[in-house]
Amino acid sequence: MKVSLVQMNTQGDKAANLATAASLIEAAVAADKPDLVVLPEYYAFLGDTPAQAQEAAETFPDGESYQLMKGLAKKLKVAIHAGSVAEREGNSFYNTTVVFGPDGEELARYRKIHLFDVEITGGTVYRESDTVSRGEDVVTYALGGKTVGCAICYDIRFPELFRKLRDKGADIIVLPAAFTLMTGKDHWEILARARAIETQTWFLAVGQTGPHAGGKKWCWGHSMVIDPWGHITAQASDGVGFTTGRLEFGYTEKVRANVPVANHHVLA
Repeated sequence: MKVSLVQMNTQGDKAANLATAASLIEAAVAADKPDLVVLPEYYAFLGDTPAQAQEAAETFPDGESYQLMKGLAKKLKVAIHAGSVAEREGNSFYNTTVVFGPDGEELARYRKIHLFDVEITGGTVYRESDTVSRGEDVVTYALGGKTVGCAICYDIRFPELFRKLRDKGADIIVLPAAFTLMTGKDHWEILARARAIETQTWFLAVGQTGPHAGGKKWCWGHSMVIDPWGHITAQASDGVGFTTGRLEFGYTEKVRANVPVANHHVLA
């Protein structure tokens, strides 16, 4: 299976962001002919305030990003793991991934379970729970005869979610993110490689990059394909663009046979 990871620098103009996402998807498909394209967290809109985030939220399936990605998947005949967008349902808002198959039909929907409420050294405060409700479901979907697990950004710090995804049969785990620069430079690669090693899956970590909100917030980028042994097999350069990697599932079988951790769990 070939996968393309699209790295973006999303800003506060939703129409421009969606046009950029579409252009990058089309470029990746034309250049590398992947089976799966992955976008980062909040690819459609990254604003400055909670009110802006809620204003940019959409309902499914009539929202702009939903319809755009559905149409692109069908047109290009490629599966699209559409990062995440702000979803509105009634009076609640969610940070939601939607996945589309190469026929344009919805394969999966995942609402982020772990919300990012922290104060970064230097005074920057992130309170995702001010605008977003917590999801509850552990989500996988089938693609090309393999099982793909869903996670988003801050989820990466909670290995119990990834254990559950592995227990549900995940061969691949996809993590769209907008990982901050301050934490990303020290933790992004280490955490992503650890989750790949623990679960013995191909791990796709796809990030936002560069400044947002007029330079008030920065994201780390460094989107990566990581193999089940924990090696990085493809990585995006700094800046907007994409990288493509090949997932070899014969290697997965070898890793799991040599170190059969899934058979050795003691604690639930």
